[in-house]
Amino acid sequence: MAEKVEPTTTEKPGAEPSKASPSKGTEPAKKKGEQPKKGGSKSRPDLATAGGMILAVLGIVGGLLLEGGTLKDISQVTAAIIVLGGTFGAVMVSTPLGVLVNALKRFVHVFIDKTQAPDAVVEEIIGYAVKARKNGLVSLESEADKIENIFLRKAMNLAVDGTDLQELRNMMELEIEIEESRALNEAKVFESAGGYSPTIGIIGAVMGLIQVMKNLANIDEVGRGIAVAFVATVYGVALANIFLLPAATKMKTRIEQEVQMKELLLQGVIGIVEGLNPKLIRSKLEAYLTTTAPKEAKAAKPASGAKPAPGGKPAAAQAPPPQGAATAQS
Repeated sequence: MAEKVEPTTTEKPGAEPSKASPSKGTEPAKKKGEQPKKGGSKSRPDLATAGGMILAVLGIVGGLLLEGGTLKDISQVTAAIIVLGGTFGAVMVSTPLGVLVNALKRFVHVFIDKTQAPDAVVEEIIGYAVKARKNGLVSLESEADKIENIFLRKAMNLAVDGTDLQELRNMMELEIEIEESRALNEAKVFESAGGYSPTIGIIGAVMGLIQVMKNLANIDEVGRGIAVAFVATVYGVALANIFLLPAATKMKTRIEQEVQMKELLLQGVIGIVEGLNPKLIRSKLEAYLTTTAPKEAKAAKPASGAKPAPGGKPAAAQAPPPQGAATAQS
């Protein structure tokens, strides 16, 4: 009589059982200590800044070469020293040292875009709103300290701590105003430099003419000296209108984007504190997403059951004739 043999396993005693592959529709377990990704800022190069500066320089130099000039005609080390040294010296005189240092740090924003993606920020806020609506505002206490955005972390901590809504709004709006004022002062450093640079270039040109006047006996040297003297003016005007003033304008644009992002975050936190429906919060925050309106307009479809008429309009738009008109026809 044959005995029934049961299948044996090759696992050793004390060993962990083999992990089964997750079935379709199930999510693998997260690693211990792993945190969900937040909508933090992602640095990316600003190709418009680099491309614009290169195009401007190529256009000016190309025009010079087409007119028969050479790069040697505008290559003057002394003129560059006068313009750069005089411009930045005047900036140091007119600007407090702390503001000047912060302005140099902010200068990176001209070439690198560090603004947050509004879509990711909205989704992050909606996630907090859903959890607060289900489990209460206190349930966000464990996540508030892990938020990457400093402004959102501060606002969320105030909300979790039970700060009065009006007081929370006043505090965060005051912070927005102070940060905006500080950032604008840093952008004005480059705007001021753009105003000094052409004037310093004129000073360099006058200094060159003074040296020319010493050689009036030699007419050939006078003509060459006058041409060299005006190189400082070219440097001053070009530095202001290609580099300094556009950089100040780009900084102001970045500041406006940062202010709008903070206003978005504040409106989201206020909606969470008020206990609004997450869908309503999303509708409020989508006003800051300028790219969503055209897509939603294209995605709009006629109501179900409405068939298009031969003229292209839905059948629902064609109203039936009044009852009195129908009886008159009969």
